[in-house]
Amino acid sequence: MTAAPVEVKSCCAAAYSSAAARFLLGDSFHPGGSQLTSKLIRQLGAESGSTVVDVASGLGTSARQLARELGCHVVGVELSPPSVAGAAEAAAEAGLSGRVRFLVGDAEALPLADCQHGRRLCECALCTFPDKEAAACELARVLRPGARLVLADIVAEPDRLPHELRSLAAWVACVADARPVTELSGLLERAGFVIESVGRHDGALARLLDRVDARLRTAALVGPDVLGDGVDEGRELVHAAREALSEGNLGYASILARRA
Repeated sequence: MTAAPVEVKSCCAAAYSSAAARFLLGDSFHPGGSQLTSKLIRQLGAESGSTVVDVASGLGTSARQLARELGCHVVGVELSPPSVAGAAEAAAEAGLSGRVRFLVGDAEALPLADCQHGRRLCECALCTFPDKEAAACELARVLRPGARLVLADIVAEPDRLPHELRSLAAWVACVADARPVTELSGLLERAGFVIESVGRHDGALARLLDRVDARLRTAALVGPDVLGDGVDEGRELVHAAREALSEGNLGYASILARRA
């Protein structure tokens, strides 16, 4: 995969703001859906009235869930302007505009001040960031000392992935540049975090792959209007990802860390 970082970012932003992504993934663009998000956000220890930053907030599903379940204020940062507009509209419809706001911004250069926030959530997104060191440093920069971060992400053994999972499409699908969980922990430690716990959620990834495959089969039956010419490539990616998951070379993990 030789695409430039700006191309990767553009492709990811366009893909995840598309109708095709919503058709395949539903409202939650990550394994485990709202149930796993609920588990993760409670690890943050956020209190009512506190502020949480949701990095790569997409359509704002997790941000709204944070506000509803914990009564906190949420700042969502997302690269795609259409996704930011859609997330703001959904928050308004849910009556959450006073507690949830969204900004257009790059995770590698967050539009937020230093040491101003007490909690961070980043779900299934670091794997798509070209400069992961910069993103990890940004996660640390905007947090106060002692603040917590929950990072959930696709994890992989890159050298063991088949060629099908190394393409630009696989990068957009959160696989091609996924890293081992030990490497992610190292990134965070170098950025100034102390790792408190690591969890594995490979079953959630398996269920997501099953759901995506079922919707791809539906799209194949309905016709090209649903996903255009991407059905066959999508099914190849899902098949390769299932194989990698069964071999222990792909998975989903969460890391709870504290800003030193």
